[in-house]
Amino acid sequence: MILPGAEGPAHACFFAAAVCMGPGETLLELPLSRAEAGAAVRLGACSADRTETASSDPKAVEMASHHVITIQPQFSSPPQASEWQTGLLDCCSDCGVCICGTFCFICLGCQVAGDMDEFCLCGSSVAMRTLYRTRYNISGSILTDYLSILCCPCCSLCQLKRDINKRKELGIFW
Repeated sequence: MILPGAEGPAHACFFAAAVCMGPGETLLELPLSRAEAGAAVRLGACSADRTETASSDPKAVEMASHHVITIQPQFSSPPQASEWQTGLLDCCSDCGVCICGTFCFICLGCQVAGDMDEFCLCGSSVAMRTLYRTRYNISGSILTDYLSILCCPCCSLCQLKRDINKRKELGIFW
């Protein structure tokens, strides 16, 4: 995008970088903000009557030597492992979830899948439990997820729904 006021095909000023070319000058890219680029045009920094080269300007050389950050800094420590909000057999802590899981297992599975923005029939699967566990950095493995669903699918699904409800109450469900 060429700034208004830049004249002639031999030189142009851009918002992100200024490329000034005159007779006998070399190309030099300068990182400029929109305001700085506008000021450069108003001051005639990109005019054809410029006699000094861009590389002789110490400010231009200093600006051109700045490094661009391409990798953002990461957290120095890994997120801490958490645990399930309730145990696998804590059905009495939320009787509504327990009754729903016992008498309408598929409905509870669809509720869990809906909470997780997944397909309805995936709510009671090992994949859903593993996805939830890894999302919230809950300790365990795929094997423990599989065994809990194999041995007691109702309790496993109820635990998942109770955990979702607790995290919603705490405002840490996403």
